[in-house]
Amino acid sequence: TGRARRRTTPLPSDCVLSPPPSAAMAAANAPIAMREALTLTSLGIAPQFITFTHVTMESDRYICVRETSPQNSVVIIDMAMPSQPLRRPITADSALMNPNTRILALKAQIPGTTQDHLQIFNIEAKTKIKSHQMPEQVVFWKWITPKLLGLVTQASVYHWSIEGDSEPIKMFDRTANLANNQIINYRCDPAEKWLVLIGIAPGAPERPQLVKGNMQLFSVDQQRSQALEAHAASFATFKVPGNENPSTLICFASKASNAGTLTSKLHIIELGAQPGKPGFSKKQADLFFPPDFQDDFPVAMQISQKYGLVYVITKLGLLFVYDLETAAAVYRNRISPDPIFLTAESSTTGGFYAINRRGQVLHATVNDATVVPFVSGQLNNLELAVNLAKRANLPGAENLVVQRFQELFAQTKYKEAAELAAESPQGLLRTPETVAKFQSVPVQAGQTPPLLQYFGTLLTRGKLNAYESLELSRLVVNQNKKNLLENWLAEDKLECSEELGDLVKTVDNDLALKIYIKARATPKVVAAFAERREFDKILIYSKQVGYTPDYLFLLQTILRTDPQGAVNFALMMSQMEGGCPLDYNTITDLFLQRNMIREATAFLLDVLKPNLEEHAFLQTKVLEINLVTYPNVADAILANGMFSHYDRPRIAQLCEKAGLYLRALQHYAELPDIKRVIVNTHAIEPQALVEFFGTLSKEWALECMKDLLLVNLRGNLQIVVQAAKEYCEQLGVDACIKLFEQFKSYEGLYFFLGSYLSSSEDPDIHFKYIESAARTGQIKEVERVTRESNFYDAEKTKNFLMEAKLPDARPLINVCDRFGFVPDLTHYLYTNNMLRYIEGYVQKVYNSHEFSFI
Repeated sequence: TGRARRRTTPLPSDCVLSPPPSAAMAAANAPIAMREALTLTSLGIAPQFITFTHVTMESDRYICVRETSPQNSVVIIDMAMPSQPLRRPITADSALMNPNTRILALKAQIPGTTQDHLQIFNIEAKTKIKSHQMPEQVVFWKWITPKLLGLVTQASVYHWSIEGDSEPIKMFDRTANLANNQIINYRCDPAEKWLVLIGIAPGAPERPQLVKGNMQLFSVDQQRSQALEAHAASFATFKVPGNENPSTLICFASKASNAGTLTSKLHIIELGAQPGKPGFSKKQADLFFPPDFQDDFPVAMQISQKYGLVYVITKLGLLFVYDLETAAAVYRNRISPDPIFLTAESSTTGGFYAINRRGQVLHATVNDATVVPFVSGQLNNLELAVNLAKRANLPGAENLVVQRFQELFAQTKYKEAAELAAESPQGLLRTPETVAKFQSVPVQAGQTPPLLQYFGTLLTRGKLNAYESLELSRLVVNQNKKNLLENWLAEDKLECSEELGDLVKTVDNDLALKIYIKARATPKVVAAFAERREFDKILIYSKQVGYTPDYLFLLQTILRTDPQGAVNFALMMSQMEGGCPLDYNTITDLFLQRNMIREATAFLLDVLKPNLEEHAFLQTKVLEINLVTYPNVADAILANGMFSHYDRPRIAQLCEKAGLYLRALQHYAELPDIKRVIVNTHAIEPQALVEFFGTLSKEWALECMKDLLLVNLRGNLQIVVQAAKEYCEQLGVDACIKLFEQFKSYEGLYFFLGSYLSSSEDPDIHFKYIESAARTGQIKEVERVTRESNFYDAEKTKNFLMEAKLPDARPLINVCDRFGFVPDLTHYLYTNNMLRYIEGYVQKVYNSHEFSFI
C-alpha cells in the first residue's frame, strides 16, 4: 500500500526521518521489507476497539478483538483467511486465541467481586475444556506456550495448564519495582526455566511522556527474582562454538532519563551459564532515538531465531534491528506513522507482525536478497555480513566468503578453512572443487589429512551432500571401515545417491539396498530385490513409489538363475491391481524360449483357472506344449476338466499323435476320425472305451462296434459285448444281435443274450441264446435253458438240437420230454447209438411215476 511505502524509508546516520526522493528505491533495497497484511477497520472493527485492552495477537495465526457495542462480541480473525472473520456474541473482559489451535480463553470479572472467572473453549468441537474462578483479579494474562496460560494478578504470577483438571499454580510473587505498573508482557524461555514479566509506570515529572519500564526476571530452578529496568524483553537460544548445548539468552531494551540524560540500551545476557563449557559473552548496544522521538520508548521485542536478529519496536513506530550474536546494529527505520501497541512473532518467515492504532496489521520480513549486501555495503560490516549469510543461508556474501576461504587456505589454516566451507551460505563452498583442494594438500606424517579434517568438520555441522558423501565413503571403503558408514547412515549424516549405493555394494549388499531406497534409485532397488529373490517386495515397493519397472527385463533376469522364482514373480504380476503388466502369452513364450515347459505350465495353469473364453488360445497352448513333451501332464489336465474354450480339433489331433486315444476320441467330432482312433483298443482302457460308447449316437456306436469286430474280432469282442450289454436299450437288442450275427460271432451272441435272457419272453431270443450256447460248447447252459425256459419255440429248438447232434442228449431229452416229442427222441437216440440215454430217461420217468412212455 501507499502507506507501507512511506514507512520503509531507512534512517540515515543523522537520524533524520524525512523520506528522500528515492524512497521507493530505498525501500526495495532495504534489508527489512514491510507490507500491510490487513486492516482491522476493513473487517468491520470500530476504531474505538483497536486498543491494547481490546485486541490480542498471541501468534501469527490469529487476532482476537473484543467488542462492546453495538453488542458484546468476540471477533476471531484467522490470518490464513482474514477476509472471513468469525464473530460470536460473547461477553468477556479479555479474549485470547491459542497460538496453535482453535482454542479460545475468556476472562470475565464476577459482578460485585474482585474475582475473575476463567474459561477455555474448543471452538471447533464447541466444548468447554476447563474453567476456574480466581480468588483475585487477573490484571494480565497470556499464552506463554500452546498448553500453558500465564496469569498475572496484582501480587503474583500463576501458570494454568489446559491439560487435565489442574488449577492454576503459583510461580512467584511480583517484585516491588512492578508495584502500580501496567503489565504489558509476560514470557518464558523454551525450557520453561526462566520467566520474565514486563510492566510500565508513569514517567518522571520532568518527562511524563517517557514512561518507565520495569522487568522482573525469575529463575524457576533457583526460585529467585531479579528486578531490572526494561520496557521490552524476550528470550532466545544461541549455540556458542565449542558447546554442543545451546545457551539461553535474555534480551531486553530500556530507555531511562537520569539527571536529564537519556540512556537507551539493548542488553543480551546468557542465563544459567554451563560450567566447563564456553559461554556467551554479555553484549549491549545503544538505541539511537532521533530528536523528534526523545519521549518514544520500546513497547515490544521479537527474536528471529532463523536469522539471529533482534527486533525492537517502539510505541511511535520505530524499528531497530540488531544482530543477536554481536549486538551490532543492522537497520533502523520508522515502520508506522501511528502508535504501535501490539506485536507477534512471525515464526514461518522469521519476521513479526505489528498492529497500530489505525488498525493496520503490518508484516515485517527480512529481505533475503538485500540484507547481506546492505550489511556489507552500507554498514561496511563484512564479518557480520558473512556470519549472517552463513547463519541464514543467504546470498550476497559470495565473494567475501570465497576470498576469506582462499586466504585461510593460503595460510595453511585448514581447520578454519574447513569450518568456513562447512558454514558457507547456500553451500557456496560445498563443491567438488573444494574437496579436490583439500585432497591436493600433502599429508604430513603424524597429522590428520586436511581432507579428513574437512569431512570431520562437515559431519559435526550436519549432513554431507551427495558428492561429499561419496568421497568420504570411498575413503572408508578403501580402509575397510564399513561400520563407520553404518553409523553415519543411521545418524542421517550422508546424502544417499545411486553412486554411493554402487560403491557400498562392493562390500555390503544389504547396506547398498538401504542406500538405494533412501536415494530413490528405484531401478537399483528393484534389481536388488530381484537378486535377493524378494519378488513380492518389488511389486510393493514399485507401487509405493509410483514406479513402473521393466517387467520384461526383470522376468528375463530372474529366469536365468531362478526358474521357480520366475514363476512366482509372474504369478505375482498376474495378481497386480489393474491387471498384469505383461501379456500372459509373452510371459509364456519367455519360459518356452528356455525350454522351461514345466514352469510355463505351472504359470498358465494358475492364471487360467477362471476358464475364460478370452483365454482360449492360452488353454490350447498349455495343452499343446504338454501333448508334445509331457503327454501324461496333458492327460491329467484334460482329466481335471478345468478348460472348456480351447481348440478341440487341434487338441484331438495332438492327443492321437501322443497316443492318448481315449482323449482323442473325446475331442473328435467326426465319425471317420472316431473310427480311425477307436480301433487302438490296445492303448485304451476297456471300461473307459465302453463308457465312451455311451456318448455316441446309435448309428455311430454301431458303426464303431462293427469296425472293432472287423479289425480284430477276437481281441475286441468283449469290449463290443460289454458296450452292447451296457447300452442295449439305446442301441436296440435286434441291432446288437444282427451285429453279432453279421460276424457269425456266436460267442458274442452268447455273452450278450445271456445278460438279457432273464428279462425277455421273446421266443426268438431264447432260441438264439440256446443256439449260440450250443455252438460255443456251453452244453450245460443249453441243458439248463431247455429245462427251465418256457419261452423258446419247442419245434424249432428240437430240430436245431437234432441237427446239432450235441455230444450230450440231455438238452434234446428236456425239449422232447416237456413238449411231447418222445417218439422223435427215441428214434433220434436209437439211430445215433445213444441208447444209454434211454435207460436213464426210463429210470427218471419211473421214479416220477409217469408210465405212459414205458
